[in-house]
Amino acid sequence: MKILVIDVGGTHVKFQATGQRQRRKLPSGPGLTPHLMVREVASLIGDWQYDVISIGLPTRVLRGQVVAEPANLGRGWIRFDFSRAFSRPVKLINDAAMQALGAYQGGRMLFLGLGTGLGSAMIADGVVVPMELAHLPYKKTGTYEDFVGRRGLERNGKKKWRRDVADVVGRLETALEAEDLVLGGGNAKYLKKLPKGARRCTNADAIKGGYRLWAERQEHGHKD
Repeated sequence: MKILVIDVGGTHVKFQATGQRQRRKLPSGPGLTPHLMVREVASLIGDWQYDVISIGLPTRVLRGQVVAEPANLGRGWIRFDFSRAFSRPVKLINDAAMQALGAYQGGRMLFLGLGTGLGSAMIADGVVVPMELAHLPYKKTGTYEDFVGRRGLERNGKKKWRRDVADVVGRLETALEAEDLVLGGGNAKYLKKLPKGARRCTNADAIKGGYRLWAERQEHGHKD
């Protein structure tokens, strides 16, 4: 079975398929609707062969259905029929959960994605638990995402942003009793050093997670 994995982020859509060595990508952002995403991806993969599709989306996904519009993209994602649009079976998952799945090595793992916003997911003994921690209140004036997402980085600069990241990561790691802490997202590269015990993952893990989503051993343990 050949799998096409599509990782939809706030700045880029990245995709790769079984047997393809190179990932391809296209710009994302507030103007990206699902219709546009499908059209643009399809125009770039005409030479690829695939049987099924995994799509990671930066929003809430419950039991394989989008239940909230992405904060940093266009509208129309909630009721969009991806299987019909691509003419292939499709599995949807939160993008942070997909990257976490690709990085998972066992036990109780907390994944935090430092990107346009703040992605978050836990995997506990093989069960994927997407989380929405980004909009919890922080520092009386905003949310976690306001301080450790892209807006916080641009507003406060790297030095203060790094301090806020260390504080937020420490709070969440302690509260959720994580045994393994994994940081990802495009802005993780701006960290001079990782919090104690943390490891970094890459976009390649998101693609790997999309492949794992269709693996038989994940079928009974996955919750989205």
